[in-house]
Amino acid sequence: MAALDEPLTKLVGDRTAKVLADSLKLRTVGDLLHHYPRRYAERGQLTSLDELEIDEHVTVLARIEKVTLIPFRGRKGDRLEVVVTDGRGRLSLVFFNQGWRQKELKPGLQGLFAGKVGVFNRTRQLASPDYQLIDEDTDSGTAAQFAGRMIPVYPASAQMPSWKLSLAIEMALTTHLGAVGEPLPETLRAERGLLPLPEALELIHRPRNQAELERARDRLRWDEAFVLQVALAQRRAAAHALPAVPRPARPGGLLDAFDAKLPFTLTDGQQAVGAEIFADLASEHPMHRLLQGEVGSGKTLVALRAMLAVVDAGGQAVLLAPTEVLAQQHHRSIVEMMGELAEGGMLGGSELGTKVVLLTGSMGVPARRQVLSDMQCGDAGIAIGTHALIEDKVKFWDLGLVVVDEQHRFGVEQRDALRAKGGQPPHLLVMTATPIPRTVAMTVFGDLETSVLDQLPAGRSPISSHVVPAVEKPNFLARAWERINEEVAKGHQAYVVCPRIGDEPPEKPAKKKRKAEGDDPEDLGAAGDERRPPLSVVETAEMLAKGPLAGLRVEILHGRLAPEAKDDVMKRFSAGQLDVLVATTVIEVGVNVPNATAMVIMDADRFGVSQLHQLRGRVGRGSAPGLCLLVSEMPAGSAARARLEAVAGTLDGFALSKIDLEQRREGDVLGQAQSGVKSSLKVLSVLEDEEVIAEARTEAAALVAADPELTDHQDLRAALDGLLDEDRAAYLDKG
Repeated sequence: MAALDEPLTKLVGDRTAKVLADSLKLRTVGDLLHHYPRRYAERGQLTSLDELEIDEHVTVLARIEKVTLIPFRGRKGDRLEVVVTDGRGRLSLVFFNQGWRQKELKPGLQGLFAGKVGVFNRTRQLASPDYQLIDEDTDSGTAAQFAGRMIPVYPASAQMPSWKLSLAIEMALTTHLGAVGEPLPETLRAERGLLPLPEALELIHRPRNQAELERARDRLRWDEAFVLQVALAQRRAAAHALPAVPRPARPGGLLDAFDAKLPFTLTDGQQAVGAEIFADLASEHPMHRLLQGEVGSGKTLVALRAMLAVVDAGGQAVLLAPTEVLAQQHHRSIVEMMGELAEGGMLGGSELGTKVVLLTGSMGVPARRQVLSDMQCGDAGIAIGTHALIEDKVKFWDLGLVVVDEQHRFGVEQRDALRAKGGQPPHLLVMTATPIPRTVAMTVFGDLETSVLDQLPAGRSPISSHVVPAVEKPNFLARAWERINEEVAKGHQAYVVCPRIGDEPPEKPAKKKRKAEGDDPEDLGAAGDERRPPLSVVETAEMLAKGPLAGLRVEILHGRLAPEAKDDVMKRFSAGQLDVLVATTVIEVGVNVPNATAMVIMDADRFGVSQLHQLRGRVGRGSAPGLCLLVSEMPAGSAARARLEAVAGTLDGFALSKIDLEQRREGDVLGQAQSGVKSSLKVLSVLEDEEVIAEARTEAAALVAADPELTDHQDLRAALDGLLDEDRAAYLDKG
């Protein structure tokens, strides 16, 4: 029996196998069989040419009357026009850049032609139809069979079109279907009435009708869910077996002293999540928890209390932030909240206190040397910093807890490098306000223990968000600047966010873009031409200071400013010495200025859903209500405007992450891809199939508990090996 791991060279030859490997990453027969169609073309019923309706999927039996190859004017390429007739009517067939079809589509020949009826120059046509030329004596049964088939359309490439893939897959089905194993336990398959895997694979590639296709998908959906859940169950079991130093909360210590000096009461949510985290920290196994909290829900306070508990237990904690601005902000706010408790070992500091140090890449050598010494000897119980914390020279006395803020800004390797600095694996807490698609996927799969903060602290006001259509209603944009003036007049402050800095070297003029059928409207401006460059901080600040915001104290902030300049601007803005801060996304996370009540995001359509939600969270952090205005030139009805309307319509971070997930797909839930281009999931959807995923998790956990090494499930082990290549396995191991 031929094996599924057989190289494709034996099936299709060296040249085709190389194209399949290079363009589609298909290397074995198994890869080919699991390369499922992305959709199915409908041939419909045989139809007379004088009865064709626009937008209908049809199959016609006709004779070729005329064939014409027309070169494009002024550019490369050509159009092959074929006129066919059935004696009662005529129909045009058009093929772009496929002049080679002239050799087989010759006048006088008869064929079956299938496609969707469209109109061009008031003439009905089929664009790039599927077809089968037939002999004069072909019976009507063959024609009807051709018309009734569903045509698989595969994810393809320029070098390997769908029809060539279809031929290769037909060969694989014919010669290798008998080698397909059965990864699902027989009892599971029988209880749920699922097809055997060989039959499901045949029907996903060769469905005769929609019912067969759905039965195949049901089975393959379970395969993906179950095999993934087995991988995650094995990982959870391995993590649970690792040793960690328990860090139980200690009464009468730093944490209790901190809680006693808080000027407010913790929300019920903060107390409940804190209890979950403290229970994990007291365990002999490493915590691996995701803290999902709405913007402004108090995630940093919850994380700080966890860090203080670890310090009470004799360990150290680090908080890893993605930018220097955020690291400095965290350091300032934590030292402010702790007061004398952050001055351990210093004159005037509390006896219960500890040192809270900051480490960034731009620090001077003497200050850096002191911080490194404080961390290594244990004087610093809490360290806050950027990627600088990951460097080899950074050592800790006893690292007990790693907190990662905005975890999607860090690669798994970076988090792993920091966790490796502990003598035993430290506990890990990752925080995010809007999970990116991969995080949502992993959360749905149950790989992370998840805590959710969905309650705003007392005194916090909700944020109202509105889309400002700058082209359709320019008066709305003028009103936006009036609102900023009104907020400043009330004693408040505002942000204006732009996607570009503006001090970049000038670019070469872009070539004018031809608006062609199929152009993505997302890439086109209001006039159908190439979009203008994104608005910049430098130009926008100058325009505002001289125009609608004249008389206000306007400053800029972006990532290329010197560290001292960035820190100075943020200090002055926090102190109320500036009215309007025009910035890039450097303020996206963690920046906390309660007096800032309004934000205008220019070219908002150029930001992702998560970014917009994060940016919006910088306002409304005090008792006054927040306002966020999303300015865009994208037309109503475009996908970009729909995204903005969705952001304006909800403050729910998980709801927004689902919108993000629908647009970008899950990413590779077992690898490093953050979008859907390399997704491990082909049939399964983490949004639509949560019930299947939950059931598969239960089944997988029971199986792994009974047979951790899958000794009695060889086909499942083979499926797992196929899913977990070396890179993905290493990624899972790192967590």
